[in-house]
Amino acid sequence: MARRDDRNKEREVKDGFDKVTISMNRVTKVVKGGRTMRQAALIVVGDRNGQVGLGMGKAAEATDAIEKATTAAKNSLIKVPMVGSTIPHQITGVFGRGQVLLMPAEPGTGVIAGGPVRSVLEMAGIQDIRTKSIGTNNPINCAKATMDGLSRLMTAEQIAALRGKSVEEILGKEEKK
Repeated sequence: MARRDDRNKEREVKDGFDKVTISMNRVTKVVKGGRTMRQAALIVVGDRNGQVGLGMGKAAEATDAIEKATTAAKNSLIKVPMVGSTIPHQITGVFGRGQVLLMPAEPGTGVIAGGPVRSVLEMAGIQDIRTKSIGTNNPINCAKATMDGLSRLMTAEQIAALRGKSVEEILGKEEKK
């Protein structure tokens, strides 16, 4: 018997990236001659080691939509900064009406997230994190808000370089004489 999490997942190992189908929708366009049915796919790809991408694709057939979404996801890969197995700081990702609060967690906590947020975080390779989805539970908005939050994360080293200071000054650790 397959686990519930493994139902909609597809694996792709030829280029080092795994892919997960977050949602498949049937969309309809009403035209003069009737209705035109199409498929829309939302896919997340990642190497489970700090790289993750999200893509959408629409086509007449589901397989074509998945291929388009996978290509779009691979073209939108981002590098996620991590401290150990969690994120460096708390951040809120926003997309449309959806907000996702991402909070670092102690080692051993696991991924406390639901649905599309969990899929994105697992593909990024984050193992310890707490999240809260605010505003909407739409899979597209939640996934894109999560990607927004992950793309804006910065490590202490990056902030120190940006400000022209040392890491100790940024973290508030002062040397005692």
